[in-house]
Amino acid sequence: MKMHLCIVFIFFVSVLCRDLTEHERNMRAAFIQKMLNKQKHLENKIKLSGGTEFEGNVYIYHAGRWGAVCDDSWDNAAAQVICRTLNRTGVATHGGQFGEAMEKFWMDDVVCEGNEISLNQCIFSGWGSSDCEKSEAAGVICKEKVIEDGTKEGKIKPRHIHEVMDARDASLRLVGGRNSYEGRVEIYYNNSWGSICPDGWTLYEAAAVCHHLALGFADQALQTDFFGSSQIILSGVECEGNETNLFACKHREFGDVLCPGERGHVAAVVCTHYLADLLLDTSAIERTAHLQDAPMFQLQCAMEENCLSKSAYEVQKTNPNWQFETRRLLRFTAASLNIGNAEFRPYLPKHLWQWHLCHMHYHSMEVFATFDILDGSGRRIAEGHKASFCLEDNTCLPGVQKKYSCLNYGDQGVSVNCSDIYQYNIDCQWVDVTDVEPGDYTFKVAVNPHARIAEQSYHNNAASCVLRLTDTYAAVYNCRLGRP
Repeated sequence: MKMHLCIVFIFFVSVLCRDLTEHERNMRAAFIQKMLNKQKHLENKIKLSGGTEFEGNVYIYHAGRWGAVCDDSWDNAAAQVICRTLNRTGVATHGGQFGEAMEKFWMDDVVCEGNEISLNQCIFSGWGSSDCEKSEAAGVICKEKVIEDGTKEGKIKPRHIHEVMDARDASLRLVGGRNSYEGRVEIYYNNSWGSICPDGWTLYEAAAVCHHLALGFADQALQTDFFGSSQIILSGVECEGNETNLFACKHREFGDVLCPGERGHVAAVVCTHYLADLLLDTSAIERTAHLQDAPMFQLQCAMEENCLSKSAYEVQKTNPNWQFETRRLLRFTAASLNIGNAEFRPYLPKHLWQWHLCHMHYHSMEVFATFDILDGSGRRIAEGHKASFCLEDNTCLPGVQKKYSCLNYGDQGVSVNCSDIYQYNIDCQWVDVTDVEPGDYTFKVAVNPHARIAEQSYHNNAASCVLRLTDTYAAVYNCRLGRP
């Protein structure tokens, strides 16, 4: 028996190792090229799984395989990007509504404007960078577009809540909480109390509720049945986060509505009077912005965190001397002062922090800051990000002691009246503008862009500036604060 196995093994080895004929070599080359062309054709393609033709969990093709998308920060704007390819309008789903993720997660912390051509043009934490469980798969429900005014096809436009109800006869309350600062959100409408659909419920909507009830700020925005549930009468709530009451927000539907997600789950909040509040320093951005041409061999550590544009990685694959190619970087300093009344702490527990050998410290956040360059139509043409961030007290106001440091395995955070500063000469504190043509653009810098950490206000977390880019210099000016 052993002799037969040896003979068979030797036969196969001889077949594999013998010299190939020219025809066989051509056939193999053609097959390899066919596979490469197939991969190239599929790159960034999207498919829906677990549902129907127009709904399901979202999978994206990258680097030769399909991967799932995590539902962290997943919202209706991202769903619009997916469903537009089907000539439909989209609603986002969360929590693996169409089943657990069957593949590894390719994308996490996806943030879209809604007008992107494909999902990979949105902001995300980097290919394969995710801390999500299989139950956190992002999905979509693609609905047919409606006819507006009976004349033409258009998107479903949300209306303000106060436009369809008399706010003088309506009320808002929290129910089922352990104290008066928490509970499911119920609204009084049409002579009865009802809950709010939690689909797309974020800290922005929760902030409007806490402001409305004079309970301070939103500490948590929950999609849960922990506080009980009741009939859902309102869906598709969309707030900016600075509204004084919930009725100033927009919505899609009133009445007995269909709500995607787990049965019995409703929108809930936890309010507090004590939260951090980061204030982005616009003057530091304007004062320090400049161009630098850097050889790629100096940027290898940053390349591990996807801090260069896509063309840099294509050069790395195709040019054997890629280390000597140069990239043009728009560098600048970003400083965030905590003007709140509580410390700003990373959302990841300490045991999940990751050690990064290049930077010689632990990273406590996946994405803390994003940098975008937008053209005149608002289309993103270049981007950067502070991935795997480290939080610390770099400078503090007089009389305030520094508490947090990135050294060793120290605690991380930003104390009240202290600033976390990332100087322009630090890795990834840039946007790769190698492929950007000279001209005038909008430069947008945002901290805590996904609102993963609760703050008193998010409307001082982003700076939108004018960027003038030439062949020899860059100027950033007229920065204005706003929401990410």
